[in-house]
Amino acid sequence: MTRGTKAVQRIRRQAGEAIFLRVAGPEGPRNRERIHCAPGTRWFAPGAPVRQVHGDASMFVGGLSALLLQSLHPVAMAAVAAHSGYRGDPWGRLQRTSTFLAVTTFGTSSDAERAVARVREVHARVRGRTTEGVPYRADDPELLTWVHVAEAYCFLRAHQRYGRQPLDAAGRDAYLADTARVARALGADRPPENEHELGLRIAEYRPSLRPTAASRVTARFLLSDPPLPGAARLPYTLLAVAAVDLLPPWARSAVATGSAGAAAAARIPPPVAHAGGHAVTRAIRWALPPAPRPAQPVE
Repeated sequence: MTRGTKAVQRIRRQAGEAIFLRVAGPEGPRNRERIHCAPGTRWFAPGAPVRQVHGDASMFVGGLSALLLQSLHPVAMAAVAAHSGYRGDPWGRLQRTSTFLAVTTFGTSSDAERAVARVREVHARVRGRTTEGVPYRADDPELLTWVHVAEAYCFLRAHQRYGRQPLDAAGRDAYLADTARVARALGADRPPENEHELGLRIAEYRPSLRPTAASRVTARFLLSDPPLPGAARLPYTLLAVAAVDLLPPWARSAVATGSAGAAAAARIPPPVAHAGGHAVTRAIRWALPPAPRPAQPVE
């Protein structure tokens, strides 16, 4: 092995470790081993569309896009702003979310059920009112469904544009049916199980969606002032531009009112946004190590 090859491998390992630490947290390696290697039945079989989508680097674009889209629901955004602590502990929130997705997608059925139960327990305690006096509760099926719809839309759209192996029509419907199982377990109401239903549900929520003071703060935080070191700013900018471009036109316009960074991202021509998105997802895919393989096949 040449010195140059060793240097490239070292850079790849260090980059992968840094990304994984940010996304999964200090317990990430131990959690990953258990999630993928513990024996037992799973909610989703190997090769299931949900495993293909959630295991791909395109989730980095889809996840950021989903946060921006979710923020346009005034009541859901009020609950997040008041209770999630995303600004004080953004990496902790990301790590909890990514671990939940990994457990429910790849983990044993018993671990997935425990993860859902913990989330439902937290949601049951979250109550409040928006600045306009509208009461909310985090376990409201309507809010849970919106959060799910926004995630499903953005995760799937990101995968189709930036994923290693985009899904055909049947695979896209199967992905939505897979994710609907998790959404129902969390308490969502009629989560969409195919692309036609997904479009209908977004249309149902559309009249309620608009930018608010809280959503503008979120857009500024995510797009103009992310808590990142200087070396990570350029790749994150490519990620952010791709995430904004992924939004429906009406949502892109709404998010663009939130910050100079959002407005600038919304003005980037789609071919440029796509090129940047492909570059950053390929770099993440190259850096991250593959998931561990169990010593014996899991059920």
